[in-house]
Amino acid sequence: MRGVVWFVLIGCVAILVYLIFRKRLGFGWLAVFGAHMALAAIALYVINYSGWITQIYIPINPVTMGTVTVLGLPGIVLLVGLKIMLFGQAI
Repeated sequence: MRGVVWFVLIGCVAILVYLIFRKRLGFGWLAVFGAHMALAAIALYVINYSGWITQIYIPINPVTMGTVTVLGLPGIVLLVGLKIMLFGQAI
């Protein structure tokens, strides 16, 4: 099973590298992605510790940061809504 996981990982990295060089994206997209990731972390930190939304804590981990990085502000709303619906916390 471990060999299959490594095979899939290596295959995905090879395809990603191929697409980056084929489309001539360069490495500028990494700077944009890094900036979005930093802004996502800052937004989650502000939501957690500012007191705007009391009694709700959204952990800062790769899943939540990825959600906010890809979706932006609707991602934060999605996470807050999921937290309220799944854990029954009222605002």
